[in-house]
Amino acid sequence: MLSQTTRLPDFDTYADVGEKKSAFFEFLRPIVQDINRATLKKRRFVSEILLKLEAGKPLSAKDQQRLATLGVEYGVLESEHASEWNTTQTKQLVQSLLKRIDIIPESLVLVQAANESGWGSSRFAREGLNLFGQWCYTKGCGMVPSARAQDMSHEVTVFNTVEDAIASYINNLNTHSAYKLFRAIRAEQRAKGIEPAADALVYGLVNYSERREAYVDELLQMLRHNKAYLESQDESENQTLSAVQSDAVGTCICHYRFAGVQRIS
Repeated sequence: MLSQTTRLPDFDTYADVGEKKSAFFEFLRPIVQDINRATLKKRRFVSEILLKLEAGKPLSAKDQQRLATLGVEYGVLESEHASEWNTTQTKQLVQSLLKRIDIIPESLVLVQAANESGWGSSRFAREGLNLFGQWCYTKGCGMVPSARAQDMSHEVTVFNTVEDAIASYINNLNTHSAYKLFRAIRAEQRAKGIEPAADALVYGLVNYSERREAYVDELLQMLRHNKAYLESQDESENQTLSAVQSDAVGTCICHYRFAGVQRIS
């Protein structure tokens, strides 16, 4: 059960830059780890379902229902009707889910939160707990940006807890069509037995900002410059999966450099 953190510390009280960075990362780190662990439990379940299917074993009604629920949660299914699918269709569902149900490397979450929120000091972070610049499109759903163009209608989402904000951001990367490349890079790493790495996955965030390649370059620089603050003994343990889980996703071909980048579903 995740905690419910409803306010941010005042990170501007830190006069020392290094202390501020450490405080910011250490505040968010356990929340990110908790969400990643919960995600890995879901992924483990889906991987076990794939093993059952490949062994020709029937799925229980409980397994079918949980699989269908995950399909809806991760935007693969429109309704919970997986029990109506044949074995081939169910395998396709499972393989699609394994591309989406996976962690976001802790260091990438922390650096993007720092970048988007000005190290927790932005108005949207302080008042709306929005650490990742996430938008919503229903009038009154959030805060109106002061610099919003007249022909735009978006607002900046307001969250009730820090946990909600981070979970929403992770769900966005795991489900939105803009981040297919992100998920393809991660799936390729899994297929090769490599744990998802921030410095590779960052190239899949080219659509996160209108600045595109310049934004990715900035995140890469932040990853390098803040390496000492980002290192965590718990991160590698949090990301570890069995070889079976890593091999469960089929291989794909991805090019991480911007020249000739492929968009892969």
